[in-house]
Amino acid sequence: MLTKAKILIVDDEEDIVEFLKYNLEKEDYEVEVEMDGESGIKTAKTFAPHLVILDIMMPGMDGIEVCERMRSMPEFRNTIIVFLTARSESFTQITALETGGDDFINKPIKPNVFKSRIKAILRRHPDLNQQGMASSTTTFGDMEINFEQFKVLIKGEEIPMAKKEFELLALLASKPGKVFKRNEIMSRVWGEEVIVGDRTIDVHIRKLREKLGDEYISTMKGVGYKLDF
Repeated sequence: MLTKAKILIVDDEEDIVEFLKYNLEKEDYEVEVEMDGESGIKTAKTFAPHLVILDIMMPGMDGIEVCERMRSMPEFRNTIIVFLTARSESFTQITALETGGDDFINKPIKPNVFKSRIKAILRRHPDLNQQGMASSTTTFGDMEINFEQFKVLIKGEEIPMAKKEFELLALLASKPGKVFKRNEIMSRVWGEEVIVGDRTIDVHIRKLREKLGDEYISTMKGVGYKLDF
């Protein structure tokens, strides 16, 4: 039996909360809502959500502080935290990711795009991911990654990969849509003992784009890289 995804919405705007709750419940998710940060944390402790959708701009405790406090609690180690932001808030988006957020969704929110993003984001959770690294093969558009055979195919044609190129791509593909910070990439691909500069990561990203095309890997300026889906 598959686990039913639990989502907590924390936003002080009642119309947005109702809109999000309605669309998520239509997808058969279990949804709870709170209108402020303190109540959001309190409910999260009892509800144990797989995903928290946080508005950044809230009176009292804002979304950034809510995220920081949740990330300091071990029970939310695997909880996915997504921020609602305006497209113009690029600095705020970087801050949100640096304080422990996993992703952000831009306002204004279109229902179909929102539901598609939530479905993809929930695949990152270890208790819900039915297709992740447990499967030997993952497909993104025309690209297929075989983790057991260390192969990458585009439209059925194998793309030659150096070891570190494949490991970098596999890391990005483990959580599509998540922005991986540079220090996390360094640690997980090259290891703590090896000193790697930003230039090394940039070169490997450039090589991957040359081999795969530009549409698969996006840059979050000042933060890191993500695999688009």
